[in-house]
Amino acid sequence: MAVDVVMPQMGESIAEGTISRWIKKVGDKVTRDEPLLEISTDKVDAEIPAPSAGVLAEILAKEGETVAVNSVVARIAAEGEATAQAPSKAEPLATPAAAPVAAVPTQPAAPTPAAPVVAASAAEPTVEDRRREKSSPLVRKIAAENNVDISQIAGSGLSGRVTKNDILTYIEQPRTSAPAAPAPVAAASVPPPPAMTFAPGERFRVEPMSVMRKKIADHMVSSKRTSAHVSTVWELDFTEIDRLRRRNKESYAERGAKLTFLPFIVHAIMRGLRQFPVLNASIDGDNVVYHNEINIGIAVALDWGLIVPVLRNADEKNILGLARAINDLGERARGKKLNPSEVQGGTFTITNPGIYGGLYGLPIINQPQVAILGVGGVKKRPVVIETDDGDAIAIRSMCHLSLTFDHRLIDGAVADQFMAEITKTIEGGQFSL
Repeated sequence: MAVDVVMPQMGESIAEGTISRWIKKVGDKVTRDEPLLEISTDKVDAEIPAPSAGVLAEILAKEGETVAVNSVVARIAAEGEATAQAPSKAEPLATPAAAPVAAVPTQPAAPTPAAPVVAASAAEPTVEDRRREKSSPLVRKIAAENNVDISQIAGSGLSGRVTKNDILTYIEQPRTSAPAAPAPVAAASVPPPPAMTFAPGERFRVEPMSVMRKKIADHMVSSKRTSAHVSTVWELDFTEIDRLRRRNKESYAERGAKLTFLPFIVHAIMRGLRQFPVLNASIDGDNVVYHNEINIGIAVALDWGLIVPVLRNADEKNILGLARAINDLGERARGKKLNPSEVQGGTFTITNPGIYGGLYGLPIINQPQVAILGVGGVKKRPVVIETDDGDAIAIRSMCHLSLTFDHRLIDGAVADQFMAEITKTIEGGQFSL
């Protein structure tokens, strides 16, 4: 008997997934729990294991196709079983809307042609309807409070999802026009960029964006439209923690942890967030949500994009625990082994462009957070220091940290006080190892 492979529910608010790549082909033998395909959702990229052993008999969703959760995307037949038997068994599952649509003509005809279409939509929402309705919890909350039907809004987000900006724009539109009028207005408020033109004989290559790249683009543009971005850059002396790291890295390696600068930075951030909880908050309409937990997102660069796994309850870990957790999240992110819950719920984010030699960067806030820290490269150079005998020139390990914050909530003075606290912790080198 053939076994159905379904699109899994990869998170409470996730309604669909996109097939990124089929690892196996029709006719290939598979073992139970062997990676079968890769999918991409709004939260995470993941490998989906085979639910049973056998032969991949049929693939029902192509690479690049977006399907709703619990939809059948493939079938696995037992070895020796005829693959031709699989389609007849699962035909009803492949077309779940067939019965309701067929029943529509038996109902009384409406005076206008529009009524049967509305009835059919009410009986079985289309994929586009589901995409619009399955937006973030904040968008659904705003819709409920304002009695707005999300399905009537033309979403500008990925796959037509309704973003916070979309619904706020819709609500603010004058109500003198017909209810459907705001949709084209919202779409027209952000005109598409003009199409590129190329000179005759110009050499170029055109490739479609990957699913992850499209999502990153959508999130970054949305963040710039949502938050009032302001950045402050500080130069810190990392000499003391560089000494600590060099002195302890071998013993940490023996205990299964690679000791980098990042655990020290996370520890310093935790102390700062406890003193300035406004940087560990989110904005919800006219309300400020102060998070009791400190969940630090660590941006991880992948060959195919960027992902931000979350280090939960970071303030409960010592340097060794932070080092182990950071290493584990990074390795599993690169191996596509993260769970959806591990890329959700972050309250503050760190990104580290300095590992490639950059002096510093000014990152974009990871919504719905209100601040993000950029870590520059740690470089040795001569600086002026104070000694008992006066000023002197010494070789020190220096690093630039940049804080980008949402000026809607955080004032510059508070941001700099937060950075001053981080500087005090790092330059003081008072870490328990």
